[in-house]
Amino acid sequence: MPLDAITFDLDDTLWHNGPVMAEAEPGHYRWLVEQIDARPDADGRSLAQAFPLEAYQQVRASLMQRFPLSRGDHSWIRERAMFELLREHGLSETEATRWATLGFEQFMSLRHAIDVHPEVAPMFDAWARRYRLGVITNGNVDVGRLALDHHFDAIILAGEMHAPKPDTRPFLSAVFQLGTVPHRALHVGDNWEEDVLGAHRLGMHAVWIDAKNEGERELPPRVHRVTHVRELPEIVAWLDGR
Repeated sequence: MPLDAITFDLDDTLWHNGPVMAEAEPGHYRWLVEQIDARPDADGRSLAQAFPLEAYQQVRASLMQRFPLSRGDHSWIRERAMFELLREHGLSETEATRWATLGFEQFMSLRHAIDVHPEVAPMFDAWARRYRLGVITNGNVDVGRLALDHHFDAIILAGEMHAPKPDTRPFLSAVFQLGTVPHRALHVGDNWEEDVLGAHRLGMHAVWIDAKNEGERELPPRVHRVTHVRELPEIVAWLDGR
């Protein structure tokens, strides 16, 4: 039976996300520290000294423990962590809220300095005429900022719905929004546990983008392995022709 729909993970599937986060993680916090320490009413205490980047990361980890249902909502976790640090640093609730919001906006700006693999746009242009396309991500990419956004008929931010992959609910939601059934849908992602096994449990086809070259392993039925997104068209054509 032919495919109706294809869904995609984003980070490390359609682009290399390591270099993006390597800049965004320290970059936005460095910006926040500079702004806070340069305030006219700063009392001389340095945010960088009181709360270095490692402290900010520890607060995020603590928040995920304190609020387990929100552990996958990376946007909320980041902004809340900045708010709590700024409150502890002595800022009022209003000022801490304002600067945490601005700090998160800085993170999102850096987070979207993305270089999509060059093969992706031509594939999507071709597939959009044949399939309904969707996104299922645990990340916090604002799909509206991507040049590819017009191709997607469903966008599922699994962390924000408190059901991060491999929970089957985001896959089921995508299948429903795309107007098909699991065995006529394909999910593509780089994470074996979150993407491949999550989709497989629902009965979807899955392609594992083994970008880290973890190696061959026994693949369940309906699961295929490639090492780069450029290999997808051959598998999609084979599945659709079965």
